[in-house]
Amino acid sequence: MAELTQNEKRLLATLEKEKKTDAPHLAGLLEATPEAVVQWAHLAQDKGLATVERIVAKEFVYTDEGKTYAEKGLPETQLLRFILPGTQLANLQKHEAFRIGFGQLRKKGLVTVEGTSVTKVAGASTDADETALKNPAADDKKTKELMKRGILQECETVRYAIAITPEGLALAKKGLDLREETGTLTREQILSGAWKTKNLRRYDVSKLPKKAYPGKIHPYQRIIGEMRELLLEMGFTELYGGIVQQSFWNFDALFQPQDHPAREMQDTFYLKETLPLPKGYEKVKAMHISGGETSSTGWGGVWKEEKAEQCVLRTHTTCLSIQHLAQHKNPPIKAFAIGRVYRRETIDTTHLAEFEQLEGIVMDEDVSFGNLLGILREFYNRMGFTSVRFKPSFYPYTEPSLDAEVYVEGIGWIEMGGAGVFREEVTAPIGINYPVLAWGLGVSRIAMLRLGLKDLRFLHKSDVAFLRETPSLRKAKGGI
Repeated sequence: MAELTQNEKRLLATLEKEKKTDAPHLAGLLEATPEAVVQWAHLAQDKGLATVERIVAKEFVYTDEGKTYAEKGLPETQLLRFILPGTQLANLQKHEAFRIGFGQLRKKGLVTVEGTSVTKVAGASTDADETALKNPAADDKKTKELMKRGILQECETVRYAIAITPEGLALAKKGLDLREETGTLTREQILSGAWKTKNLRRYDVSKLPKKAYPGKIHPYQRIIGEMRELLLEMGFTELYGGIVQQSFWNFDALFQPQDHPAREMQDTFYLKETLPLPKGYEKVKAMHISGGETSSTGWGGVWKEEKAEQCVLRTHTTCLSIQHLAQHKNPPIKAFAIGRVYRRETIDTTHLAEFEQLEGIVMDEDVSFGNLLGILREFYNRMGFTSVRFKPSFYPYTEPSLDAEVYVEGIGWIEMGGAGVFREEVTAPIGINYPVLAWGLGVSRIAMLRLGLKDLRFLHKSDVAFLRETPSLRKAKGGI
């Protein structure tokens, strides 16, 4: 038999006389709280000395509105008493219960209105409703109606019945040492040797302590913070910008043609607002139509100013990068942005209409495609993905372009994002004469892999169990 705590002994000694009773009664006898008594009883139950029965009961209580009606009667009852032969609607409207009561009378078919006269229907009565108000029952139709009206509320109460087992009773009859226990020794007790005569409390070091759930940052936000810290350590500067962007910066400046599928209504949230085009937009227009002063032939066709002026909810954070380059044309530039973007997606396990994207750019005199691969490999390694590979891809504003993939045990290779070198058609119109490396990746995809989730929507649900059990993330070790 495991060693009993002092409180378990006190509980058994009390139960020897009481046999079976509830927690509040025991709490009064033991001068403790009901919660503490239940905890002691569970400890005794683990040793087979007591039983704890959890009894759940449902009861109905009045809301503040219901308390008034319990005294005066339901609004329809009050109004029904007021209706006499010859009663006019104007007279009823003066009654304080008219606003609610008249609607209920009409709904229940207890009155008829002819012109300005209101008449009771033969046998009109609200007795059944009043009975439900006074004596509510869970399976009663009238009671359910009163709950819908916010007059009654169903509450659940929990009580605990605690009883001593035959084993516990036998132990209690043998006699329990109820002397006060000492749980903490003072310096004086140790120096004087007084501790030797104390009844020391015994501790079971094999028992796990009660779980503590301290406040902490949401796991998804911690991963975003980790990415931000990592890029800042790598020497990048963070960019910020509004979620409402002009189509010119979101699409045109990135050499996306105005008839590109991504610009259609099914992919983009368009707003009614417009903004004037920036100074020098004519170079971007010329690039689209004919290639401007470069060797490119452009997209051809028609380029409309009004389409470029239209505002949208940004579909990517690349719009922040191109604006930053337009304002900072001399190298070196190392910048990134982590922000929410918006697309007209069908929401499912792997798609959301709004999600976070990480965007980065590097501009310098001698940077190359090889530098881009090294930066991406370093970033993913530090995020905890040791196997990284790249494959050719296509994006309207980079050439050459690639997709980055990481290997996850048990899943295989997973695409994480796209990257490339900005095309001349993107950099030339804004006056950039140096190579610009650029990449963008979905933050939520990394979070799903790191947290072991299969549904993207779980990142945005307030699931207390998930938040409690997910450990605080530490910086992943890695890097080239």
